[in-house]
Amino acid sequence: MKKPSIVVVGSSNTDMIVRVKRLPRAGETVHGEELLTAAGGKGANQAIAAARAGGMVTFIARVGCDDLGDKAIEGLRSDGMDLAYVARDRHAPSGAALIFVAWSGENAIAVASGANARLSPADVRKARGVIARAKVLLMQLETPLETSMAAARLADSKGALVILNPAPAQSLPDELLRSVSILTANESEAQILTGTRINGSHAAEEAAKQLLRRGARTVILTLGAKGALIATREGTQLVPGFLVKAVDATAAGDVFNGALAVALTEGEELEQAVRFANAAAALSVTRMGAQPSAPMRGEIERLLKRHGAKGRRS
Repeated sequence: MKKPSIVVVGSSNTDMIVRVKRLPRAGETVHGEELLTAAGGKGANQAIAAARAGGMVTFIARVGCDDLGDKAIEGLRSDGMDLAYVARDRHAPSGAALIFVAWSGENAIAVASGANARLSPADVRKARGVIARAKVLLMQLETPLETSMAAARLADSKGALVILNPAPAQSLPDELLRSVSILTANESEAQILTGTRINGSHAAEEAAKQLLRRGARTVILTLGAKGALIATREGTQLVPGFLVKAVDATAAGDVFNGALAVALTEGEELEQAVRFANAAAALSVTRMGAQPSAPMRGEIERLLKRHGAKGRRS
């Protein structure tokens, strides 16, 4: 039986990563370890995470006609997703991100968008058929907002679940939120979106409720090792996380979203889908790099089993 499809609209970058004892302050130079180059970009990370977790994924993106674009395509293809709607842009280079990762696992990132900034509503229209047939549309904010809005409107009108990870955080129009089935944000993103300082469970609930009032149908706030807070108009629920030793948290949110999309396409209830996503994200922070950190489905299943949680259906 053919699996329901996941469409990811978003960015593709090459990450250039340096591990440092601590993140540099403004104007400061710190010594780091060897430079690590890895495939990244929030859209590509989410697509890879979903594919490795067992999803049937179509990726809509733009990369440059350069070596970085060639390598990005090669890496994405190796995970078996549909790349028919990844355009090669002759007018902009492929995106790149410069990342410092502290020994504590904290990171600081600067992104040169390149071709990502040219992903347009026209690219969405070209993929109209595949979006209309999707079970889940998954997006982030490393590509133009108008493109995300066009994709969300189309998918929502066809009855798909629209998952928006508002990262990097920016001001969002209520028009977009009204097309969002599930808004997934970490604490800093929720704070930027709402102006509410997230300094405890009560503040997290208040921020989530504010986003619900603005139009999102469900809000999930990811809280690191503490887990994830699910908020709907019926109430809130904390789904516990998994305690692991963090090495690099760069793609934890992307892995969470990709795994969440997979679990939901397979018919899981939201609580169980979030637990699956928590397990995937926990595994990802134990490894360096963005896409290299995304776990395979079997690894997620084993972690859940070790903690006595319900496994995923095959």
